[in-house]
Amino acid sequence: MQKMVIVGTCAFDEIESPFGKTGKILGGAGTFIGLAASNFEVDQAIVSVVGSDFPQEYIDLLKNRGINMEGLEVVKDGKTFFWKGRYHNDLNSRDTLITELNTLADFNPVVPEAYRDAEVVVLGNLHPLVQLSVLEQMNQKPRLAILDTMNFWMDSALEDLKKVIARVDVITINDEEARQLSGEYSLVVAAQKISAMGPRYVVIKKGEHGALLFEGEKIFFAPALPLEEVFDPTGAGDTFAGGFAGYLASTGDYSFENMKRAIIHGSNLASFCVEKFGTERMQQLRPEEIETRLQKFKALTQFNLDL
Repeated sequence: MQKMVIVGTCAFDEIESPFGKTGKILGGAGTFIGLAASNFEVDQAIVSVVGSDFPQEYIDLLKNRGINMEGLEVVKDGKTFFWKGRYHNDLNSRDTLITELNTLADFNPVVPEAYRDAEVVVLGNLHPLVQLSVLEQMNQKPRLAILDTMNFWMDSALEDLKKVIARVDVITINDEEARQLSGEYSLVVAAQKISAMGPRYVVIKKGEHGALLFEGEKIFFAPALPLEEVFDPTGAGDTFAGGFAGYLASTGDYSFENMKRAIIHGSNLASFCVEKFGTERMQQLRPEEIETRLQKFKALTQFNLDL
């Protein structure tokens, strides 16, 4: 079984959407990535930080999904990262109402010794220097390093971000971020410019409009599955990344052809994530549901054409 390290937040979220609102619930990029990846045969560990207010039941939930939590630092008398947001009626845009960094402000990740030889490293959306410190703790270069980032770091820590980008194999960002990072409107040209910064593969997420995969001149597009109801998009991008990385780690195949399959697996899991608030749907997910929806994805994209 391949080892995988995930660095990302374990956090509290509070969400308002047209479908209702929650109190403080389990969230965080590391949490969503880990829950998604737990649907594959992979030996994974989450590296994160929380305060003493983070319930033991949340830690046990992740452990029970086969996730190693030795890399979770619990700061005594500290408070866990908290985000509160309100989604607009279209669910594509949102307002951040509260962001409290708390223990995340001084986060110095420590990768457990047993996972410093991991084949796959997933760098969740954190400060580039935090991401870089994880790569520097590995005993050797991972076979696959996957980076997720956002426009905030492009605005505030661009030079540090470029250092991380130069050392990863895959970068996953949304279309707006790809345009900002590259300075190009065309996503094809944007992907070429981003790839020139270091990554072999560029994954551009387009939300409800699917995802694009680029390697050199090769391009693959995966649609998002049309859903009857979307309750909460929080964590969908991280769930996509977790499914993508988990599938790749479980197969040990990092070719373009297998990346295409990984994109479908990631999109498939993300389609479940949005059906309930927070992590609720991912906690309830059954293998047979995943298989059935994969068949729907296959039917959505498969056709015969006489040429």
